[in-house]
Order: sequence, then C-alpha cells, then structure tokens
Amino acid sequence: MKAGEIIRSIETEEIESLRQQLNKPDLPDIYVGDTIKVAVKIQEGGKERIQPYEGVVIAKRHGGINATITVRKIFQGVGVERVFLIHSPRIADIKVIRRGKVRRAKLFYLRDRIGKATRVKQRFDRSL
Repeated sequence: MKAGEIIRSIETEEIESLRQQLNKPDLPDIYVGDTIKVAVKIQEGGKERIQPYEGVVIAKRHGGINATITVRKIFQGVGVERVFLIHSPRIADIKVIRRGKVRRAKLFYLRDRIGKATRVKQRFDRSL
C-alpha cells in the first residue's frame, strides 16, 4: 500500500467514528409542513440553558449526519427562520407538535403570506 492510500483509509475510519458519535437515533420523523419544537442549548456567560424554538418546517436538506431543517416562525409580526443541523450537539431535543398536510417539498411560498394565510392544514394520522 502507498502512503496516500493508508492516510485515506485512516481518514475514512475517523470520519465514520465521528458519525457514530454524533448520530442521534432517537429523533422523530420530521416532514416538511410539521410544526415542531426544537430545544436549543444556549451559552450565556458561564451558564448553559435550553431555549425552545417553535415553528413550521419549511425545508429539509441533505441527509445522514449532515441533515438540516429550516424552521420558520412569526415573532412580533416579523418572520424569523433558523436552520438547524439536527444531529448537532447544540440541539437538546426535537418534538413534533402537529403534522402538516402539504403537497410541496419546500414551503418557501409561506414567506410571502401574512396572518391566517400562513396556516398549514393538519394531517391526522396515528404517528403522534
């Protein structure tokens, strides 16, 4: 074996071990349109606290350890969006509050809507 091949094999082993450490198997199934509550760990000074962030999932990207979700909520009349890396150690917990019935993979059209027009129909099934 050449030195480059040995280094490449060691790197892939290291990456795989990191994936095993960071993977969160206890996450619920998250779909676009769901209303979720994400518990985010926040550092303030020397203390750490958990802050909930509740909103509608408008997009999902990537897969596996790199999976991200974009969550949108309205705060004081202004739309706020955050992108969460769902396997991040900063995410303490994710709870699905409501399942949404949507026909799109990305709900970016909600950005242009105001008030009651931003509501997503609820999907009733046995998964909750």
